[in-house]
Amino acid sequence: MTKNTESHNNVVMTLDAGGTNFVFSALQGVNELVKPITKPSLPEDLEKCISSIIHGFEEVKKMISVEPTAISFAFPGPADYELGIIENLPNFPAFKGGVPLGPILENQFKIPVFINNDGNLFAYGEALHGILPNINRKLEKAGSVKRYRNLIGFTLGTGFGGGIVIDNKLLVGDSSCGAEIHNTMNKFNPDWNAEESVSTRAVRRVYAARAGISMDESPMPRDIAEIARGSRSGDRDAALSSFSEFGEGLGSSIANTLSLIDSIVVLGGGITAAWDLFARDMFREINRKYKDYKGNLSDRLSFRVYDLEDEKSFPEFAGGHTAVINIPGTDKTISYDDAPRTGVGISALTASRAIAMGAYAFAMQKLDEHDE
Repeated sequence: MTKNTESHNNVVMTLDAGGTNFVFSALQGVNELVKPITKPSLPEDLEKCISSIIHGFEEVKKMISVEPTAISFAFPGPADYELGIIENLPNFPAFKGGVPLGPILENQFKIPVFINNDGNLFAYGEALHGILPNINRKLEKAGSVKRYRNLIGFTLGTGFGGGIVIDNKLLVGDSSCGAEIHNTMNKFNPDWNAEESVSTRAVRRVYAARAGISMDESPMPRDIAEIARGSRSGDRDAALSSFSEFGEGLGSSIANTLSLIDSIVVLGGGITAAWDLFARDMFREINRKYKDYKGNLSDRLSFRVYDLEDEKSFPEFAGGHTAVINIPGTDKTISYDDAPRTGVGISALTASRAIAMGAYAFAMQKLDEHDE
């Protein structure tokens, strides 16, 4: 189990690597030591991309008063994260054929370098310092005996990322592919992966199709959300439809993942700002019924999934239902909570902040393993 990172004094330089921008920072425990630095990612030019990464870390290093212990950051896969080798990335074409990014940075800065998937580190940060401890504190305050130890994190933006944390342990996987949610089945088209309906381009694609315009003319999700709310001119029906379909696709992916990993779910990334536009369809899909060949209905999941953003339903979520049953052959009884449940909520941290905290915790975990 990972040690509490709040007690660490080590300084770790971090990076959230997106297809458009790199966001650099430095953490000591849970404290961010510098204001995040943003640089362009330049994903089509390997030399410029690596130079941007090096310069970003160099700037951070100049801004901190102590020597960093390690570098730890998120970078898209596929990759051999253990060796620090980044491979063929759709959003980073310059990395075609495999690039030893970790060793390059270790040679440059002379400190250990740890790389992992952004979805993994987002989930790890949320499990240790974000929604999971927040929910458990609220449950304790409400007098509930229910506690959660597991978490699935999804990042919603240019792509559709995921991470799984089980009892404070990050699920990395034997091939560094522990939570490749984007490659699960697409609800609307079996020839697509899930990301084609749960991403920035998905929202833009549906809007373009419903509004009768080209994809190049389609606004970004933030603008489409404003159109849907009536605060911006455009095709409002098309805007509402785009987020409705997004929510349904996302709900299908969440339900499929929850059927394997019984846990809290947290969503992060820019598209979560449109929660009011996609959440209803997301929960409808998660909690819908299945039919068998005779038409009989059954629950899609073995537990109810609550909206953790809805304060009105939190008392029900916290309270559950206590049942008391007799123990045959004795005069004793046993009580238990017979209302299995979980919930989906939005990160209270920014995605970059959660990723940075996850990166710090991952570095501490790896350094602790090395010392053992």
